[in-house]
Amino acid sequence: MTSSMQPDRFSYDNRIVKYFAIATIAWGIVGMTVGLLIASQLFHPQLNFSTAFTSFGRLRPLHTNAVIFAFVGNAIFMGVYYSLQRLCKARMFNDLLSRLHFWGWQLIIVLAAVTLPLGATTSKEYAELEWPIDILIAVVWVVFAINMFGTIFRRRERHLYVAIWFYIATVVTVAVLHIVNSFEIPVTLLKSYPLYAGVQDALVQWWYGHNAVAFFLTTPYLGLMYYFLPKAANRPIYSYRLSIIHFWTLIFLYIWAGPHHLLYTALPDWAQSLGTVFSIMLLAPSWGGMINGLLTLRGAWDRVREDPILKFMVVAVTAYGMSTFEGPMLSLKNVNAITHFTDWTISHAHVGALGWNGLLTFGILYWLIPRIWSTQLYSRKMANAHFWVSLLGIVFYTSGLYWAGLTQSLMWKQFTPLGTLMYPNFLETVLQIQPMYMIRAVGGLLYLAGTVLMVVNLVKTTRRGTFLAEEHAEALPLDRHAAGWTDFRHRWLEKRPIQFTILALVAVLIGGIVEIVPTYVVKTNIPTIASVQPYTPLELHGRDIYIREGCNTCHSQMIRPFRSETERYGEYSKAGEFVYDHPFLWGSKRTGPDLHRVGGKYPHLWHYLHMNDPTSMSPGSIMPPYPWLLTNDLDISTTSAKIDALRKLGVPYPLGYDARANEDLRAQAEAIATDLHNNNVPADPGKEIIALIAYLQRLGTDINVQRPQ
Repeated sequence: MTSSMQPDRFSYDNRIVKYFAIATIAWGIVGMTVGLLIASQLFHPQLNFSTAFTSFGRLRPLHTNAVIFAFVGNAIFMGVYYSLQRLCKARMFNDLLSRLHFWGWQLIIVLAAVTLPLGATTSKEYAELEWPIDILIAVVWVVFAINMFGTIFRRRERHLYVAIWFYIATVVTVAVLHIVNSFEIPVTLLKSYPLYAGVQDALVQWWYGHNAVAFFLTTPYLGLMYYFLPKAANRPIYSYRLSIIHFWTLIFLYIWAGPHHLLYTALPDWAQSLGTVFSIMLLAPSWGGMINGLLTLRGAWDRVREDPILKFMVVAVTAYGMSTFEGPMLSLKNVNAITHFTDWTISHAHVGALGWNGLLTFGILYWLIPRIWSTQLYSRKMANAHFWVSLLGIVFYTSGLYWAGLTQSLMWKQFTPLGTLMYPNFLETVLQIQPMYMIRAVGGLLYLAGTVLMVVNLVKTTRRGTFLAEEHAEALPLDRHAAGWTDFRHRWLEKRPIQFTILALVAVLIGGIVEIVPTYVVKTNIPTIASVQPYTPLELHGRDIYIREGCNTCHSQMIRPFRSETERYGEYSKAGEFVYDHPFLWGSKRTGPDLHRVGGKYPHLWHYLHMNDPTSMSPGSIMPPYPWLLTNDLDISTTSAKIDALRKLGVPYPLGYDARANEDLRAQAEAIATDLHNNNVPADPGKEIIALIAYLQRLGTDINVQRPQ
């Protein structure tokens, strides 16, 4: 670069940063409030309000989507739009694309907030939104990618700083995850069936689900950490070489770890073992990032004691280290046998969500808002109070659920000296952990109260300042012909964003290909069972109602090969039993008992009364009632479309069966209604409850097994 070059004068766009900051705060309050409500429903079921739209099963995915994609998602974009401009010494590529990205993302969130309470859900964890919204997500993500890479290509800084590496990995990997996991056949505007079924669907979903945590909740936040933590501490990052090792090993190893969510299930053993091995190895690069962050503050610990922003960031990075230590430990089979399906997993997830994502977001907001409003933070005392209230909330939240998880697991597995289950009634375990659920709700309330305190502080901060919409800057133009950095290969790679992106994409594709492809090309991975048949039309409608009401959020359909589970539920689950399940419904949490062998266990009358008022059959139950199922008419106008879609996916319905499917549906419904009539219940065969009963009575009956009495 020659000395004769004159600096370019330009300005940074702070408007888009402001928009995303406001959205982050607003949706954070919404997501946390819904979370507090559903946490309270678990010890005070009356808060379900006996309406479809406020039941736990429908609100739980609303909470997770609001926190992950609305609160955290907007925070990511806020941080990226602020930091990328300054790291590249360039305004964002296109202001119109910035606005389209912002409003498109908010539209996605609003559509999620409307459709999920209406019951429009795919049931797949962190991917519940239906196919039209999936398409919109892809379009908005492409807009973001064009804007981000356009900015990188027009940069005035040759060096791609560490934060940008993580942004690039996030953009390309989230795109791959979303597209692969969202292959589905539409049935109606708000209903689809996934391309995958059973074991394959479970593998793809948790390849997506675990890596949604990796590449939406982790890698972009590591990028934000690498920018905002050194800025807040006014110190350089501890180790550039450690950041290189940390980055490449993290993105390569993370993508393999998804199967550790499926240990002891019907997933092939080799896939479970791969997930475990790579999860253990993942500890090293994860802690590399934590160490790099914490050691950046070496020599500045006196400031940490006084500066609330650094307090938030230090504890956030520590929470990242804790959750990334716990994750590999939970992937060990002997540990997983104790913790899986319990509230321990919920606590583990919230160490990352409340600690890593939440506290780092708060620290960034406290640092960022005063700067773009050209003022000082209104009250450091309020920020310090927010920190301690939030930290106390996290302690209450996680400690309560850790004890709840241990209590559940030990009670589920406890036998008497005579060799029988000590607690055969699942409800006994639910009642024992009610105090822990109350402690969790107190923690959530404290965390929400701290967030409200932050809102007050930041609003007062903005009122005392003046918003700097256009922040003027200048920098020398990039001399793209200048030689240099040939002594270090990674430096060579950093000045070539296209090659960098391709290499990152290859690194994350390898694990997914190795794990997923063999389940399709090697038939012995998914052995078939001749007696397993497709669902009848009435059972299919019942299954869709089960999905709509979010029953899979509390009930698993996967009996693991443990004596405690086979004694309680019956024969362990086989891979071949799920070959026609679009989607799979193995579940990830047991707030209620497993239902895979519930078919035939109870008479139709029991299910009818249980769905209308769970406490009538199970005194003390915390399950919400579903009275609308007894009055809602079953919509059979979509039967033909559902059968046709599933035939295209390989379900062996006879050719032309879609035209006569409703005849079989009515006959089966009449048989169930007649049985209820014989038990003095004037049931209407055209109601949704009949279809749900048909589905529940089918579960686990395709193979001849002995069920516990």
